[in-house]
Amino acid sequence: MADQVYSYEKLSQFALATFTKIGCSADHATLATKVLLSADLRGIDSHGIARLSGYVRLWEAKRVNATPNIRVVHESPSTAVVDGDGGLGLVVAPYAMKIAMEKARVAGTGWVAVKNSNHFGIAGYHAMMALDHDMIGMAMTNASPLVAPTFSVERLLGTNPIAVAIPADKQPAFVADFATTTAANGKLEILQRKNQDAPIGWIQKKNGDASINANELKDGGALIPLGSDREHGSHKGFCLGAWVDIFSAVLSGANYGPWVPPFVAFLSPPADPVGEGIGHFFGAMRIDAFRPAHEFKTHMDNWINRFRNAETIASQEKVIIPGDPEREMNAIRLKEGIPLNPKVVEDLQLLGEKLGVHW
Repeated sequence: MADQVYSYEKLSQFALATFTKIGCSADHATLATKVLLSADLRGIDSHGIARLSGYVRLWEAKRVNATPNIRVVHESPSTAVVDGDGGLGLVVAPYAMKIAMEKARVAGTGWVAVKNSNHFGIAGYHAMMALDHDMIGMAMTNASPLVAPTFSVERLLGTNPIAVAIPADKQPAFVADFATTTAANGKLEILQRKNQDAPIGWIQKKNGDASINANELKDGGALIPLGSDREHGSHKGFCLGAWVDIFSAVLSGANYGPWVPPFVAFLSPPADPVGEGIGHFFGAMRIDAFRPAHEFKTHMDNWINRFRNAETIASQEKVIIPGDPEREMNAIRLKEGIPLNPKVVEDLQLLGEKLGVHW
């Protein structure tokens, strides 16, 4: 069956009603909806409304607090640790990023580590919050252990994404948002819905052999760090994922490595936690703490233009600047609507029936 297309407004209404139904305040429900659907608009379908029922199932399992008391539990002039009180990461993360920006306004840079949170949607949304304030934004999070480090068959890391958003002047912002694995788990979920194989280099079997089975994780397999294998640099992807895990969780007091709670509600969190919930890490840097903001953004325009006009191989029209595809997709989907896989639609219909929310 072909994908079905829905307007951003219709999907927003449904998500907002769903978050409200589970007990979120009006402000939290509105923010969670905006963060969640930003993924669909930017073409990152794996992290958008397809995840909504997953959040609800976590709430049903009493692993998400719909009315959290999000608070700073430790701070210095330029740093802070935030306790998310088990809240939706979609709400906890923007709270923490705002604190990072407030710290940056005073100290030049601001750094915030978060514990006791949950899945926070796309990292790019939170990093991009800095763009309107002449700041560079950074965001990262650890996640459910689905990734085997190089040479291992144990799942010890999450897909652990990193995002950085850098403003320019007349050019669109530079926005890099990527998992530290060859592919995010959500990409496998999309392939599963379409009954398609995964490319070689995404996953391995439980014995470490390469696999193209999109359902391999269900049989004990693992995702692979960015680079796919040692010869192609998977040790570098492992290092990136480890960096995110340590900054997000070891630094904040959240669970790390194999102790990170699973996103799926039918799996219980480890019985021997080493911290509280999932961890995030955010950074904000005021540009004029380094050089005048307009001067910097003018040079960013020059940087972007030079790379856009790079000589390309015969099969390519141009070099793509990080953030370009997502920005272009955002404009298209706001105008033409957001396509959803029929299996996602069915899942959302069932969710609506269960909660009494009109689909």
